[in-house]
Amino acid sequence: MKSHTEHLWFETEEKIEFVRITDKVQEVLEESGIKEGLVLVNPMHITSAVIVNDNEGGLIQDYIENLQRLVPYDAEYRHNVGEGNAAAHIWRQLMAHQVVLPVTEGKLDFGPWEQVFYCEFDGKRRKRVLVKVIGE
Repeated sequence: MKSHTEHLWFETEEKIEFVRITDKVQEVLEESGIKEGLVLVNPMHITSAVIVNDNEGGLIQDYIENLQRLVPYDAEYRHNVGEGNAAAHIWRQLMAHQVVLPVTEGKLDFGPWEQVFYCEFDGKRRKRVLVKVIGE
């Protein structure tokens, strides 16, 4: 078994943004040379998440609106002393921390509509995502 690790870097233009990263993850997989195994995609920041879902703008907007309804960004939180990003920490936990993706014949093994997204909830600053490929 072998492994390959790379980091993807992001600095979103918006504070809250969903970035489709499927192609970048596939590129890292191809660079690894691994044909069968798993890919771990982990945001290295506590105010971002990685998810797998449909690449549909309405769905992304629904996520944002429902997160805003559940945990309003502008509400008062004990953590908001200094940065004002407590909601971003909670959103991350609600959306999921990281994903593990199957690899078959050197490709991400997805259903027909599945895509990988980096979800930024406290953006406009440089952040990274770990991509670790493990297999043979």
